[in-house]
Amino acid sequence: MHLDHLRWLGGPNLYVSRPVAIARLELEELTGRETTDFPGFADRLVPLLPGLTQHHCSAGRPGGLLEAMARGTYFGHVTEHVTLELSSMIGREVFFGRTVWAGAPGRYDVILECPRDEPPEDPIVERLLRLAMRTVTELLAGGAPVLGPEVTALASAYGQTRLGVSTAALAEAARRRGIPVRRMGHLNLLQLGHGRYRRMVWAAMTDRTSAVGMETAADKMLTKRLLEEAGLPVPSGCIVTSAEEAVAVLAEIGGPVVVKPLSGHHGEMVSIELSDPAEVSAAFRAAATVCEEVLVESYVPGRDHRVLVVGEQVVAAAELSPARVTGDGRSTIAGLVARANADPARGEGHDRPLTRLALGDTELAHLAGRGLSPGHVPADGETVTLRRNANLSTGGTSKDVTDRMHPDVIRLCRRVAATVGLDVCGIDLRLPDIGAPLPPEASGVGVIEVNSSPGLRMHLAPYEGRSRDVAADIIDQMYPPGATARVPLVAVTGTNGKTTTVRMVAHLLGQDGRQVGMSTTEGVYVGNELIYKADASGPRSAQMVLGNRTVEAAVLETARGGIVRRGLGYDRADVAVITNITDDHLGVDDIDTVEDLVEIKALVAEEIRPGGHIVLNADDPRVAGFADRPAVRRRKPVVRYFAQSGTNEVVSRHLRAEGVAYFVEDGWLVEAESGRTRALLPIGDVAGSFGGKADYMVANALAAAAAARALGVSMSLVARGLQTFDPHRCNPGRSCSFRVEETPIIVDYAHNPAAVAAVGGLLRRVWGRDGVATVTLPGDRCDDLVMETAREVARAFDRVVVYEDEDLRGRRAGEMTRLIIDGLTQERPDVRIRTAGDLKDAVGIALGLTTPGEPLLLLYEKLQPVADLLQTLGAAPTPTSETPR
Repeated sequence: MHLDHLRWLGGPNLYVSRPVAIARLELEELTGRETTDFPGFADRLVPLLPGLTQHHCSAGRPGGLLEAMARGTYFGHVTEHVTLELSSMIGREVFFGRTVWAGAPGRYDVILECPRDEPPEDPIVERLLRLAMRTVTELLAGGAPVLGPEVTALASAYGQTRLGVSTAALAEAARRRGIPVRRMGHLNLLQLGHGRYRRMVWAAMTDRTSAVGMETAADKMLTKRLLEEAGLPVPSGCIVTSAEEAVAVLAEIGGPVVVKPLSGHHGEMVSIELSDPAEVSAAFRAAATVCEEVLVESYVPGRDHRVLVVGEQVVAAAELSPARVTGDGRSTIAGLVARANADPARGEGHDRPLTRLALGDTELAHLAGRGLSPGHVPADGETVTLRRNANLSTGGTSKDVTDRMHPDVIRLCRRVAATVGLDVCGIDLRLPDIGAPLPPEASGVGVIEVNSSPGLRMHLAPYEGRSRDVAADIIDQMYPPGATARVPLVAVTGTNGKTTTVRMVAHLLGQDGRQVGMSTTEGVYVGNELIYKADASGPRSAQMVLGNRTVEAAVLETARGGIVRRGLGYDRADVAVITNITDDHLGVDDIDTVEDLVEIKALVAEEIRPGGHIVLNADDPRVAGFADRPAVRRRKPVVRYFAQSGTNEVVSRHLRAEGVAYFVEDGWLVEAESGRTRALLPIGDVAGSFGGKADYMVANALAAAAAARALGVSMSLVARGLQTFDPHRCNPGRSCSFRVEETPIIVDYAHNPAAVAAVGGLLRRVWGRDGVATVTLPGDRCDDLVMETAREVARAFDRVVVYEDEDLRGRRAGEMTRLIIDGLTQERPDVRIRTAGDLKDAVGIALGLTTPGEPLLLLYEKLQPVADLLQTLGAAPTPTSETPR
């Protein structure tokens, strides 16, 4: 078998609400072969990966996979489970997997859950998958795969890219609060919240952490001086740059002393309790390998503690002990170290609650100073320390002592944090007993360091004592309980009318004084400013809107392609709007039927917040049925239907159940709820509706009104917004009317049968005659859909000019022209057809075919060339709120 390609869906998707990777596998020689065709395969696989015995598979219970292999299952399915098990072996906890047929014999898509905060397109997924494929194929060939070295290498690679313990805890704490979380690339940097409520946190540093405080804490001497001037206890000492100076300081302040790099961290090259000049000289040389400037300061007797201050509150305290092992009377120190390191809680650096113990030069020197070596066998119960310093990063352990803190110590730590000026800080203290009053003598307590980005793992998972959810304390500092982290979010999907509805909803929310971020097929807007020009209806553009600190409400066009290829760009919406579902994009991304489109579009309704709103087109049975989907009903949504008439059976039944609906009654847009009907405005006053004759614009207005009302916009502001939604300014390229001399030109993006039928019907209702159509269609639609769209053009127009867009979307030159002409002539053999080489020629030919006052429909792919051409022609925009004369 081989891996054809791999893609990632970072947001909620058709399979699960978490990120997934989708691997396209070609089974090749294994096509049609099952596990039962290879006797003994499962018997060889399970001992290699014993965890497979616990895989549920479709049986929903442990052992389900073994049962499936015994009955016979395809090897794409087996590869899925082997990948999941390998993932578990490296500590990458994911559980969801699915294998589905991908449209050809031996071709399967393997869907694999990914950790929420794993960077997109991280190579770890492919490496796991390829190892799984090799394991399966080697076993089938009679080989004996050796997994240990590769699993170890994968575990190491995963440890380097996964979130650190502190950052992972912050992400989890935020999600528990319902706060959106997004990891930025491979960094330990999180974006929390949306829009105006967006915050950033990098490990334990927040976007409110003072830069001055950080720089102060990073300079140990400056910190000492600042604290000393505030009357806070710090050990005496000074900076030296030579071994001779270090020895001189020892003589001046007296021993014992501590020698450490001025800008060191994690206890690196720190030597403590030194009194001998030779020891101090050697310690200086070691520290100087980290930093040229070395700090020599008085040693404060007592125990090491780390106190965490968040805001103005002390939230946790830990007593720290140096790396150590406890003898059993049989094992050597080296053996005890190896046994300790087998604990899965220990890892390299900071990727686990505990750090692996080492027997490096520092540890060997420490042991030698006590007359010990790695081969020594300690007595049963005897504790042997491996280092003098108690840093967790060198294998030390922590014991929670939060509840023992004396009020004197708490007040001291609060003063330290305030003096340095940090919202989150870790304070290193040495004192005899954290539960007792502060010693009266100045040398009895010392603030050793202040950390501006303190590690949290010693509090989250102490070696002894109660764990403290300090990550939640930091999140609560950033978002006080009850504070919101989200802006109102409206997601709009469907086949036709998405862009117009998005723009209209944004316009209505803007009437309420909100700064609206909007993503559409034309680009990303914040307020009235285009900040990113592109087809922006996917996850990337959604994140662009939601990450903008000025945005107070978001309206996101959510297109089929983005959902299928990348998932949703948000975790949940407040309002989901589904305009309609008709034939479009069939034959693309393995979408073959309208039912496929229904499943894709339904995701937008299924991923709303509990108690959110869904706005559904009651005139479209497929869309109206979304309210009854189990995944939608579990959200307990407020359903808001819209329809062209209140006599619609779905609307009538909904109103009898005291629901809310929007429809046209006696020429007015109305809102109906619980037996009460309220008029919004006459349909003829809807801007862009051609005096109410554009049924699709009326439908868009109803949908937009429903969404805006769901977010609390008043009836009067909705009415004003619908009246002022000028197409030329607010909705360019969608049913915009121009005039060139005596010829009205309607510019529209209609590109599927339903859209062409709608705009063709409009022109007949407004002008009462066939007009001329200038047509191009997107090349990424299947042949049948292109021809059906062309047939709709022929039903509405007796003269058609056909041209091809510059972007052929994979088609050969002339291919689309041929397909369109075939569709036109099949429907209407007498249709007059002209072809043109480009847009400019096409419009010129079409203008020559029109008679005075006869409309010309211009369909396009890219709006800017159309706008430029109309300007060249001197086209004048005309209003569309009333029927043209």
